[in-house]
Amino acid sequence: MREIYQQLTLRNNVENQRFELDVENKTAFLEYKIEGNKYLLIHTEVPETLEGKGVAAALVEKVFIFIEESKFKFIPLCPYVLSYLKKHPEWLRLTN
Repeated sequence: MREIYQQLTLRNNVENQRFELDVENKTAFLEYKIEGNKYLLIHTEVPETLEGKGVAAALVEKVFIFIEESKFKFIPLCPYVLSYLKKHPEWLRLTN
């Protein structure tokens, strides 16, 4: 994760079932559903003006940390999350 995003706070918007990260007055988000003790990670979206700046990667990593600290697991359904896992297979430990 880029250093400029490390101090940003991940918000769990339970009502809308999405994790949110505010960057440059815009909101990136990752939609989810919960089944038992697993988050189904469905869709990642980053505002067009933030694309290519590492925002999606920071969002996904913060979500993984949140899930791990919450003692949950996840099922990756989102194409971006799947591609992130290929580059960072250490997070596969949360998919079992």
